[in-house]
Amino acid sequence: MTVFLTVLCALVGALCLLNILLTVGVIRRLKEHTETIGHLRSTVPALPEQVILPAGEEVADFSAETVDGTTVNRADLEGETLVGVFSPGCPACTEQLPRFTDLAASFPGGRDRVLAVVVGEAADAAHEIAQLTPVARVVQEEHGGTTAPAFGVNGFPAMARVDATGRVLASGYSVEAVEALSGV
Repeated sequence: MTVFLTVLCALVGALCLLNILLTVGVIRRLKEHTETIGHLRSTVPALPEQVILPAGEEVADFSAETVDGTTVNRADLEGETLVGVFSPGCPACTEQLPRFTDLAASFPGGRDRVLAVVVGEAADAAHEIAQLTPVARVVQEEHGGTTAPAFGVNGFPAMARVDATGRVLASGYSVEAVEALSGV
């Protein structure tokens, strides 16, 4: 019986030693992962606070052709204009697009006071263009076009309300950011 207890104690001791070794190994790996994640966080750029020009800034000059063939430029922003910039394949754009079209449908001045820009390949943008065309003047442009940069767009979706002088009244990445002050 003492031999049995001695073997049992040795086995339990060996298992405890193995458990300690494995725990030390796991802790060492967790420390490595923490350092790696910290390094990655420091190298990944932060999301921009503003995805479009902030309130008070002025829209730069631009000129673009809408999908129905008319030309739109900064001088065409008569009265208060609702602006939305979207990109195909953007999950946040997919979420905000129906809200934007609802707001655009009830925006004072109708379709002529709403400008939508879809940035991306024309074939990829067909769905967004179809949704926006009934409620807005729609510009489809490739990445690197002139319309989105005129509004200081650096992320999608981007929305703004602009007055007749081209000054931004409200802006953000959601309909709520421009809806609260729109009076609709």
